[in-house]
Amino acid sequence: MSHPRIAVGGFLHETNTFAPSQATYEDFLRGGGAPPLSEGEAIFDAVAASNIGLCGFIDAPETRAWTLIPTLWTAASPSAHVTQDAFERIAARLLAAIDEAMPLDGVYLDLHGAMVAQHFDDGEGELLRRVRALVGEGVPIVATLDLHGNVTPMMVEQSDMLIAYRTYPHVDMAATGARCAAALAMLLASGQRPAKAFRQLGFLMPIAWQCTAEEPCRSLYAEVAAMESESLPSVSFLTGFPAADFADCGPSVIVYGADQARADEAADALVSRIAAQESAFAGQVFDPEAGVREAMRLAERAMKPVIIADTQDNPGAGGDSDTMGMLKALIACRAQRAAIGNVFDPASASAAHETGVGAVIRLALGGHSGVAGDSPLEAAFTVEALSDGRFIAPGPYYGGGRLDMGPSACLRIDDICVVVVSRKAQMADQAMYRSVGIEPLEQAILVNKSSVHFRADFAPIAETILVCAAPGPMAVDPGALPWKRLRPGVRTSPSGQAFVPAIEPA
Repeated sequence: MSHPRIAVGGFLHETNTFAPSQATYEDFLRGGGAPPLSEGEAIFDAVAASNIGLCGFIDAPETRAWTLIPTLWTAASPSAHVTQDAFERIAARLLAAIDEAMPLDGVYLDLHGAMVAQHFDDGEGELLRRVRALVGEGVPIVATLDLHGNVTPMMVEQSDMLIAYRTYPHVDMAATGARCAAALAMLLASGQRPAKAFRQLGFLMPIAWQCTAEEPCRSLYAEVAAMESESLPSVSFLTGFPAADFADCGPSVIVYGADQARADEAADALVSRIAAQESAFAGQVFDPEAGVREAMRLAERAMKPVIIADTQDNPGAGGDSDTMGMLKALIACRAQRAAIGNVFDPASASAAHETGVGAVIRLALGGHSGVAGDSPLEAAFTVEALSDGRFIAPGPYYGGGRLDMGPSACLRIDDICVVVVSRKAQMADQAMYRSVGIEPLEQAILVNKSSVHFRADFAPIAETILVCAAPGPMAVDPGALPWKRLRPGVRTSPSGQAFVPAIEPA
């Protein structure tokens, strides 16, 4: 008896259509905070022993009875639109590899769910449509999705099962890949497809308040897991990525059931439960100097660092990780024993490497993205340490991943250390500080350019965590974004105003 032939691959991007920089083909080649683009057998080594959906799928018990055929896997740091060139080149190579692998018994794809290309609002829907057209209706297609996926009707229609992460910080990406393997095994064994129930909720959820270790998501996700049964093999709640200006942006629920009535009933019940918590998806936000002053006040008696989330310049949500609002606030408030990272500025990192450790150099640091209200910090800095930017990130989010931040430096101004890097990835692992000689445990204040992912590794060492809103492209309140193309009636903030499209002039 031959082993089932399963093609595996991935194409991931989280798109902030309001962000300053697009995702080019070269961005996918490099990978940033993810492995670089890999094809064929090289995929297995690229994702091995890491918190990646495909890794969990490959390592799942069910796959031991299958012949896995690697195609292509790639991801780029969140940004504005994926360029048409990048989307078409990558999609073509992925489809060609799947075509070459045929005949197939199944397809597994590691996707994000919030990709917007220059020429397709629904990047994953278009990709799944092409895969379905290639392999036919008889071959099951399953995919993992990020909890922040903006799921569309076409994504649900063109796949057999979509299974989303249940943690934010995403410490279960590999575990979700394993859940996908179990789902595909069920489909292969039964030869049947489950009924689908897909619902979109009526309000956008700020990402700063989507943490699944805190309410309201902690209880909601516990309920999601408890809903699954033999008759409801998969239940997913996606909080959505609230910075993609197209009709299907927002939270959603996907339920797969033994029959349509059970799937619909479960989906409607879950939507009602989430909707009842709408007002809880909000929290306290400080302006930069108020946040620093509060952190300094708390640090006077703290035994551990006070951590500030520079949430609006989160490179994990499309920011360029180079705004200077929080650093300027640290300087203005004369913060002591403070560190901030990562600041993406290849030119400044290169200048530090050219002058060497101990040198004092004058730089126009950061602020190069054209963000309203932001500008470079022109000042003298001391080069404290240099690094090639290559290291292992052992914390729960990166999960032992091999990061390459490019030439990096620790620059000091007053009693503040700045991590300057040449590639973007959010500050979600303590090793990112240690890679340039900063010991995070010895700091009174840490400012992380991240929204929630940093909590996985930093919450255990934090005295407390504050959220600050310095100028940046990822608005802590989605209602502040200049929406134009949402579906009518969606509330752009919890319990806020409903979106009304502008009337085009005749």
